[in-house]
Amino acid sequence: MTTLPGRANTALMVIDVQNGVVEGVHRRDSVIANIAELVDMARAAEVPIVWVQHSDAQLERGSEAWKYVPELFRRDAEPLVHKSYGDSFEGTDLEEVLAAAGVGRLLVAGAQTDECIRSTIHGAFVRGYDVTLVADAHSTEDLTAWGAPPPELVIAHTNLYWQNQTAPGRTAAVVPTKEVTFDAAGATTADG
Repeated sequence: MTTLPGRANTALMVIDVQNGVVEGVHRRDSVIANIAELVDMARAAEVPIVWVQHSDAQLERGSEAWKYVPELFRRDAEPLVHKSYGDSFEGTDLEEVLAAAGVGRLLVAGAQTDECIRSTIHGAFVRGYDVTLVADAHSTEDLTAWGAPPPELVIAHTNLYWQNQTAPGRTAAVVPTKEVTFDAAGATTADG
């Protein structure tokens, strides 16, 4: 139901699953395993996968911390979007990449929940995309020392409020990995 005309396709977005970003995140291994499962399903259904990679003063381009985790492998034909802001659309060619693929629906996974994931899902939604957040395929680090809730509560809260987002002509949803499917047209559906 996207508001973007002629953009009926779905893409999987994998955001910032880089060594330095996910090193200390909550449930790192299970989240990355879920993302790997989503990548495999998308590839099998020939659904576009867009990889997003952050760089800044703490995450220097080319460093080991900047590289994607070894558990995930991007194919050369899969677009890679480089960013330096929380919202993956800001200062990048993401919109052009998605438009070229006719994408109006996004399935989002990655890190970190309270920074780049939140910024990107909101950024996509206000730009007219339908946005589904995969409940168990995003994570964040423990920032309780700075007054944040524990990471499991940050994740739970993000999943809770995202499933209740509404806007004219757009949909927001939250589904666990086990309920994600891609049909022949590339649409995501939730079983049950």
